[in-house]
Amino acid sequence: MNSQRWRVVGLMSGTSTDGIDVALVELATRGDGYHIRSVVSRTEPYSAALRRRLLAAAERTPISSADLARLHADLGLALARAVQRLGRRLSRIDLIGSHGHTIFHGPPGAGRGTPCTLQIGEAAIIAAHTGITTVADFRPADVALGGQGAPLVPHVHALLFRDRKRNRAVNNIGGISNVTYLPASARRAILAFDTGPGNMIIDAVTAAVTNGRLQFDLDGRLAAGGRVDTSILEILLRHPYLRRKPPKSTGREQFGGAFVEDFLRQAKRRRLPAADVVATATAFTAQSIGRAYRDFLGSVDEAYLCGGGSRNPTLMKMLKAELPRVKVGLTDDLGVDADAMEAIAFAVLAIECVRGRAAGIPAVTGAKRAAILGKIVPGTPESFRRLLEKMR
Repeated sequence: MNSQRWRVVGLMSGTSTDGIDVALVELATRGDGYHIRSVVSRTEPYSAALRRRLLAAAERTPISSADLARLHADLGLALARAVQRLGRRLSRIDLIGSHGHTIFHGPPGAGRGTPCTLQIGEAAIIAAHTGITTVADFRPADVALGGQGAPLVPHVHALLFRDRKRNRAVNNIGGISNVTYLPASARRAILAFDTGPGNMIIDAVTAAVTNGRLQFDLDGRLAAGGRVDTSILEILLRHPYLRRKPPKSTGREQFGGAFVEDFLRQAKRRRLPAADVVATATAFTAQSIGRAYRDFLGSVDEAYLCGGGSRNPTLMKMLKAELPRVKVGLTDDLGVDADAMEAIAFAVLAIECVRGRAAGIPAVTGAKRAAILGKIVPGTPESFRRLLEKMR
């Protein structure tokens, strides 16, 4: 296919449930890869009511089918409005890629029953309100083929960041932390998996110890003023997920409300000050990531971080201490905004879907074969026809 220019919006609602990351990406195909020309990004905070509903659903609070359907539609409308608020002419946008919001993730090995995953945020509503063809629901195809359905972004990391001389890790620290290992040698396989919690536990304990005054530890200030309780940290680091070999993925099912409540009970018994609780949670994230590098990755020359956790100086300091022989930076250093990386990734995955290119990596997820990821919902007839013509 000849070089093509694309204008695509990527939408990401992560496990932290703090808002919708929106990225308008202009890029061009370059051989099998892509060259990013420009990115306009922002985060649209959730209303307090919508955030409560999403968190409740993800924490397995009983919900009726009617309420789930309404939440699915309401989130779809919020995603559509996030696109509309970009303030650009929608007719100039080729495509939208929407991750949606995960409210349950039960891949192979996670429990009884048929492996499944559920992301909500109705794509038909996004397409109807914007008029733009929307690709969504990226995970089920991989799970249907026996894969973990996560992480999905390693394909994009490889397209954008693989280096022929250096072994690189690209580490997104959102609610969950996931790492992609990109060996310099093309003969070595890409490896990627969820290392464990990212900001999820830090955010939850911060909200708890401040009685909801803070929803996250801004600039890592609380943790910076506290001391790590090593006895509790040792208990946290015994979690069986951390010892499991990849492929593996996780979420609120293992590190959600029940885990946090147990952690807070231990902290209360030891009468830990609020800052010590947050410092211990931050150390748990840093050390679980460091352990994953040592236990499962090969030699790492450089690690580039993205996601909200990459903006936490205390977490970054702890992580650098865990990886003393690794050059640790941000994807900003490679020309890609660390805050927008995940949204950018789903913009690229949307293009890969409509181009008919498999983006699942069996060596990463454990799937039987590489899958084309995503489901396509056409926008207006005119915009969909333009997209089809572009693909010829």
